[in-house]
Amino acid sequence: MRWMVSWTPSRYSKSMLYFEEVPVGQEIEIGRYKPSRDEIISFAKKWDPQPFHIDEEAANASLLGGLSASSCHTYAISSLIYAEGNQKLRTTAMMGLEMNFPHPVRPDEELVLMEHFLDARLSKSRPGQGVVQSRSTLLNERGEAVLVRTAHYLVACRPKEMG
Repeated sequence: MRWMVSWTPSRYSKSMLYFEEVPVGQEIEIGRYKPSRDEIISFAKKWDPQPFHIDEEAANASLLGGLSASSCHTYAISSLIYAEGNQKLRTTAMMGLEMNFPHPVRPDEELVLMEHFLDARLSKSRPGQGVVQSRSTLLNERGEAVLVRTAHYLVACRPKEMG
């Protein structure tokens, strides 16, 4: 099966940042999301059917101490928030990714995705592109990190004719 993706220019190009526009040193809110109990169970039944993701009694008796979203679901939530957010990079490739999940995602808790731009440098091997390092943190209502993702992206530089 072949997947086709159609990009809507108004959604993906107007708010996308060139390399030169990356706000290094700043942290910005990307967006928010609140997963429901039913969503957590439904996702886990299909993609990660562990007892602590699909059965409340088993979840309460587990090390997690209650129903929680799977790490796959947590990452998918962060991807959705980013895709729907207003701040996007003109990314041409992801060059590396490290993730950890320090705390569980609980049902009906609002999550907020924050992105901190750590570094930006021109690429030595790819003219017209830069390398951006960022740390994205998905926080629960108590301010606990439920996902911390550090990534390096290849980002397009502003075309010379655009100044």
